[in-house]
Amino acid sequence: MACAAARSPADQDRFICIYPAYLNNKKTIAEGRRIPISKAVENPTATEIQDVCSAVGLNVFLEKNKMYSREWNRDVQYRGRVRVQLKQDDGSLCLVQFPSRKSVMLYVAEMIPKLKTRTQKTGGGDQSLQQGEGSKKGKGKKKK
Repeated sequence: MACAAARSPADQDRFICIYPAYLNNKKTIAEGRRIPISKAVENPTATEIQDVCSAVGLNVFLEKNKMYSREWNRDVQYRGRVRVQLKQDDGSLCLVQFPSRKSVMLYVAEMIPKLKTRTQKTGGGDQSLQQGEGSKKGKGKKKK
């Protein structure tokens, strides 16, 4: 216990961890979601969390090969965690608007849908889905 108190809050192993499951609206609280479902995001990735945090000026780094312990799916898209520095060496906050881990998670969940990658995916994704559905129906009719 004394060792933990002696370490500086600016050490990378003292940064808070944010896993994508914490912000995922597809997860239940038992599966690891930590914010209200109304504020959660659909399938966030660790790189999106990193992008949002670094854009606001937080000191972050991405650990790509880490997995959330409650995550049963081992796919690459569910891997990764982001470490975020909340406090400086002297114990003061890095950014006043983020006093706690929950404040960082709520901000990230609010900003992820506004990312360019998200806005472009939704615009192009709907059209490709509609085209895909149409071709599937056509194939089914030809087989009969």
